[in-house]
Amino acid sequence: MNGYRTAFFDVDGTLTTAPSMFRFLRHYLAALGNPPHEYTSRRRELKAMNQVGCPRTVTNRAYFAHLEGAFAAEVSFRAEDWFRDELRSGTFFHEHGVAALRRHQDDGARIVLVSGSFPAVLDPIAEHLGADEVWCTEPDIAWGRYTGRLTRPPMLAEAKAEVVRAVAARHRTTPAECIAYGDHMSDLPMLRAVGSAVVVGGDKVLRTHARIHGWSLLPAAPVPPALDLPQWHSDRHTAAHDEVKEVESV
Repeated sequence: MNGYRTAFFDVDGTLTTAPSMFRFLRHYLAALGNPPHEYTSRRRELKAMNQVGCPRTVTNRAYFAHLEGAFAAEVSFRAEDWFRDELRSGTFFHEHGVAALRRHQDDGARIVLVSGSFPAVLDPIAEHLGADEVWCTEPDIAWGRYTGRLTRPPMLAEAKAEVVRAVAARHRTTPAECIAYGDHMSDLPMLRAVGSAVVVGGDKVLRTHARIHGWSLLPAAPVPPALDLPQWHSDRHTAAHDEVKEVESV
């Protein structure tokens, strides 16, 4: 793969076939005993914000505002359970994106995931893929609970380009020796910051830049079927909550 020192990958739509944050949220809310319309309501709210022109950074913050008060350990516990379900489905990862990542690994490149998602969701994905670093949106946690705020701006747009420069400097290389993969317009600053870029899917803005700059293209990820929702039972919920409390006490 031309000896790139570092390969930067967006996650949702680039390495996965669906938005990890929303796939997880649907699972999480059901696992806590919420009726299906709770997820539908939250999803519609965020879509409506997007349709009226709210920047993606604003909708990203709104997503985490809904987690206010949630125990961080329980969110992580549920995220691991969700990811196991995704793996069992066999449709979660985008084969073309993952194949590119594996080729870079074989060439000895550092693999860096750069995503607007958050650690609870990304950690099992990064571990499964063998990524070297993860840079993402960081929800604020106080006394073991999500506060609904962020510790810094969401990992979107120009923040992704800043990661490229910071990682390159830390490892004594240059952005020109790096490659990046992305599928959404918010990935454009990251794609422009590196020496070579790959556009995944059919985003018109990114494909226009690909034609201008000679970037490579990969097919869009297929749309996966919905996961079966976890069955909520009071005894299972109590057992899971007890396990989370035990983790928090360690």
